[in-house]
Amino acid sequence: MKDIYESPLNSRYSSKEMKYIFSPDYKFRTWRKLWIALAESEKELGLDITDEQIAELKEHADDINYEVAQAREKEVRHDVMSHVYAYGVQCPKAKGIIHLGATSCYVGDNTDVIIMTEALKLVRKKLVNLIDKLSAFALEYKDMPCLAYTHYQPAQPTTVGKRATLWLNDLVLDINTLEFQISQMKLLGSKGTTGTQASFVELFDGDDEKIKALDKKIAEKMGFTACFAVSGQTYSRKLDYNVLSVLSGIAQSAYKFSNDLRLLQHEKELEEPFEKNQIGSSAMAYKRNPMRSERIGSLARYVIADAINPAITASTQWFERTLDDSANKRISVPEAFLSVDAILELYINVISGLVVYPKMIEKHLLAELPFMATENIMMAAVKKGGDRQELHEKIRQHSMAAGAVVKVEGKENDLVDRIAADSAFGLTKEEILSHMKPESFIGRAPKQVAEFVENEVKPILERYKEDLGISVEINV
Repeated sequence: MKDIYESPLNSRYSSKEMKYIFSPDYKFRTWRKLWIALAESEKELGLDITDEQIAELKEHADDINYEVAQAREKEVRHDVMSHVYAYGVQCPKAKGIIHLGATSCYVGDNTDVIIMTEALKLVRKKLVNLIDKLSAFALEYKDMPCLAYTHYQPAQPTTVGKRATLWLNDLVLDINTLEFQISQMKLLGSKGTTGTQASFVELFDGDDEKIKALDKKIAEKMGFTACFAVSGQTYSRKLDYNVLSVLSGIAQSAYKFSNDLRLLQHEKELEEPFEKNQIGSSAMAYKRNPMRSERIGSLARYVIADAINPAITASTQWFERTLDDSANKRISVPEAFLSVDAILELYINVISGLVVYPKMIEKHLLAELPFMATENIMMAAVKKGGDRQELHEKIRQHSMAAGAVVKVEGKENDLVDRIAADSAFGLTKEEILSHMKPESFIGRAPKQVAEFVENEVKPILERYKEDLGISVEINV
């Protein structure tokens, strides 16, 4: 429909897989799985529930009668009870035991945890593929010297591949944090209206072991190792904050990369993919704007800001339960995931088609290299009998003069010619140039790349090798 607002995260940016995880259909199917798990567990622990009732529930686990639930919700204004009613219409034999002893948060909160866990796993899959692509790029260009920058001022050279490992290292930190967070995901279980399990004390005649076993069985049936040991009516909203903190970290890493690439594209050293018929500017036809990197930054900024929502929500909950979390988390959690999903697909796309311009990289490096080589040149002149203190002062003067030629006159760096012409150094131009090989100034950069990929990256790729090989599609 063109006459109502639709989130651009849904219509333009995020993948079908992530959108489905946060879809109503996925949510309501999960509700029914949770009701089946509850009924099965209660039966196994001795409550009067029959195999016939459970079979009926399973028969209608996926064919949700949405129109019945919607009509009922208009009457009772309660989404959970409307779906309990609709499920009961389809399952008349099991109607009386659906949601037995549970509160709305049994389906609501447990489903939220399940959805976030599945979404985290999809993020992990895309993050692994990004790490794979970026590590291949780093290895390919590990030996290519380039100008490094501190304070965005020319500094001691690095390599294109070594710079890529800085982006890669951020992602390794992110996936480690992501793995930890997935390991910490627990269900709420079935804790009752204030977290005391009072309704189950009644159902199980005060049998503590059965009540404790109920949560364990539900968790196992839903693919989790445990439920939270204590809660109010809801799981602690700090869980939402912890999850979105992971997403914020990924956004920060992607943002850093996108900014670096935008700067390098300005320098004409690296360039994001630019398709044959793509238009860079409506006015300036020659332009090749880094629009994908800019979109990464734009979405990342949103995620970083969005992560403050669950922080405020967690800190403002009253006692065992308030409902001022609900509207906020319905928006903030899905949108963080949809945004990060889009960011990772963009990042994979950019890295997969990243263009490198070796001649421009070399040109910029050689323009600054004479200044960086002055220490080596001075030592060579000292070996020929020169006075270090005198030569140091002369190099300072020549460097200042050469810098003025570049910045004031807009000419090429002539420092090498100035030194060659100064008899105090006793060096020919060829001798000076022999001390200016770029590969002599990159330290252990190539080895660092190889070691980092071997020791830090390969174990991750091996751990998730079955997730590798995905394809991404950029819609706009």
